[in-house]
Amino acid sequence: MSRSPTPDEYFDAMYRRAEDPWGLAERWYERRKYALTLASLPGERYRNAFEAGCSVGELTRGLAGRCDRLLACDRVAAAVGTARRRTAELRGVTVERRVLPEEWPEGRFDLVVLSEVLYYLDTSAFDVLVRRAVESLEPDGALVTVHWDHPVADHVMRGSEVADRLADAPGLALLADHREEDFVLQVHQRPALGRRRPPSVAAREGLV
Repeated sequence: MSRSPTPDEYFDAMYRRAEDPWGLAERWYERRKYALTLASLPGERYRNAFEAGCSVGELTRGLAGRCDRLLACDRVAAAVGTARRRTAELRGVTVERRVLPEEWPEGRFDLVVLSEVLYYLDTSAFDVLVRRAVESLEPDGALVTVHWDHPVADHVMRGSEVADRLADAPGLALLADHREEDFVLQVHQRPALGRRRPPSVAAREGLV
């Protein structure tokens, strides 16, 4: 059954109580998850990347080291302000307030990161956001998704359910599927025209 996206008031209240309400800069769980996310990226560098739901910018900082240009966004103004401060010294990083999927950015990206985002959306908004993500990917561009896999009252679905829905999304080929008790991390790519699958990391370097 479809549910409405989590209201802005929920997130605003979280950031009123604490600058970093989920402890993204402090918890080893989060730092390890971010390290795995960065290690899973199939490309060594990316020309133009987009990170949705950046919160206070912890993953943004790691992504910045792999990207020439990185646009990050969050729907909460307080989170955007914190992320801007934490990334102010990094070249090529822009942080904006956007509500997705309505305010999906224009342009094409060779990397889109959706970390802890999709389980907040009802089925309609989920499908729209994923479609816009796929349409904005360059050929062989990567879509990285990471989601908590425990039931939460404010989440429409768990990380494994997000993965199930992504399996039915047209225009994507699954490259990596990392699952633990706590979260699901997947990397999809958009194959170039005429190819069923993009080349693997080893194939790109002539190893296979």
